[in-house]
Amino acid sequence: MAVTPPLCRLYLITPPVIDDVTAFAATLKIALAAGDVGALQIRLKDASEAHIEAVVRAAAPLCRASGVSLILNDRPDLAARFDCDGVHIGQTDGTVAEARRMVGTSRIVGVTCHDSRHLAMDAAEAGTDYVAFGAFFPTTTKETTARPNPEILTIWQETMLIPCVAIGGITVETARDLAAAGADFLAVSAGVWAHPDGPAAAVAAFNWEIGEGLKARAPP
Repeated sequence: MAVTPPLCRLYLITPPVIDDVTAFAATLKIALAAGDVGALQIRLKDASEAHIEAVVRAAAPLCRASGVSLILNDRPDLAARFDCDGVHIGQTDGTVAEARRMVGTSRIVGVTCHDSRHLAMDAAEAGTDYVAFGAFFPTTTKETTARPNPEILTIWQETMLIPCVAIGGITVETARDLAAAGADFLAVSAGVWAHPDGPAAAVAAFNWEIGEGLKARAPP
C-alpha cells in the first residue's frame, strides 16, 4: 500500500558555521531520527570548498539512510561535483537555467523569491522545483528586508503545483500557523540547532506543530 507523504515537512538548514564536522554529523544523525525531515540544506557561506565537501561527505550517508534530500546552497557547480541531491540559489546566484545546466535534470533546483509572487512565477516558468518565500520573521542567520504575509503561501498553494518553502526565523511556536497557511516545507536553522532542549527535541516538536497546523488547513 502506498504511503501518502506529509502535506508539510521540515527542511533543515545547517548552522552557518560548522567547526567540528564529526560532532555535527553525530548531532545530525540523532536529529534525523527524531521525526520527519524532508531536506537538509548545507549553507556555509564563508567556508572553503574543501570544508563544504567534508560536510557533504559526512551528511550524505545520513541523509540517504533517512530519505532526506541533501541540498547545497549557492553553488550548483559544487552540488554536481559533490553529488548532492540539489542546489538552492538566491536572486543574485545566477538563473534557474544556469543552475539547471550545471546540476542536470535529475537534481533539485530551488530558488529564493523573498515576498514576490512575480519572482516565484518567473522561477516556476523557468523550471525550478520549489520556490522559497521569506523571511517571515526576524532572523540572525542572514540579512533580510522582505517580510511576506503568510497569505502568500495560501495563494501559492491554491494556484500553483510547485511546492513552496517558508523560511526565516521560524520557531516551534510559529510553525503551526505557517503549515496551516499552506507551506509545503518549513526551512529552519537556529530554531532546531539552538533549541534549548536540543535538536532532536526540536525536530519532534516541529513535527507535532506541523501536524496541528495541517489539521487547520482547508482540504483542497
